[in-house]
Amino acid sequence: MNPTTAAVRAGWTRGLIELRQSFTNGADLLSHFLWPVLLLVVLFFLRDREFGSSGFLLGTLVLPSALGMNVAMGMVSMSQVLTADREDGTLLRAKATPNGMLGYLTGKVVSVGGGLLADLAILLIPGLLLIDGLSAGSPGSWPTLAWVLVLGMLATLPIGAVLGSVFPTARAQGLIQLPVMGLIAVSGIFYPLTSLPEWLQGIAQVSPIYWLGLGMRSALLPESAVGVEIGDSWRHLETVGVLGAWAVLGLLVAPVVLRRMARRESGSSVAERREKALHRVG
Repeated sequence: MNPTTAAVRAGWTRGLIELRQSFTNGADLLSHFLWPVLLLVVLFFLRDREFGSSGFLLGTLVLPSALGMNVAMGMVSMSQVLTADREDGTLLRAKATPNGMLGYLTGKVVSVGGGLLADLAILLIPGLLLIDGLSAGSPGSWPTLAWVLVLGMLATLPIGAVLGSVFPTARAQGLIQLPVMGLIAVSGIFYPLTSLPEWLQGIAQVSPIYWLGLGMRSALLPESAVGVEIGDSWRHLETVGVLGAWAVLGLLVAPVVLRRMARRESGSSVAERREKALHRVG
């Protein structure tokens, strides 16, 4: 068998095992359900509140946006996994085996991506029962949701791998959540972007988070809901363009950054990080 094919198959198998373990381990299982349940609680209390004079319920507008936000948060999950594995020596062991990094990254894409899909299902299925006014039964809803989801994962997971390579420790990696939360706050996830100042709208439209939310809204909301969006349009072409640009950037940069990071890994660097971690705990 071709060595590359063997590495990908091994990574695929490893990723499925890690995904299955995440639903049998108590702490991981809690993390899968915690945020979707919290979001559902928020949506439940927003279900009867209207957005301005639009006639649309705020909960109806927020549910698709929250799905897009969860896809975007996949880059945080990927960066956390890579940073943790770098700190405990898992990446060093992968580097030491033939095509080990390829197999390792394949496994992480499978486990993180699979977990992300499961989290979306945990949020979407009860949400469809709790929230009125969605158009999930229309012919174009599910194909649109599918291409936005796939393109969104391609746009965010490689960026997450880059971020995971930049931060040397899990403690330092935690800093990334602050700017991500800031972007979520101004990306029209919990309130339509048109209600924000124009300069904040410009910042939001550079981020993939806004476009993922917009794409999900275009899939799950009725056509009349487009009136609360910028330009009264779902802007599918722009969504493909921006998410596609992020995907190309990530796929070009991630392999270079990961190779450089792997070259710098050594037994001494892992031991040094462990020693610092022990000092912090002490």
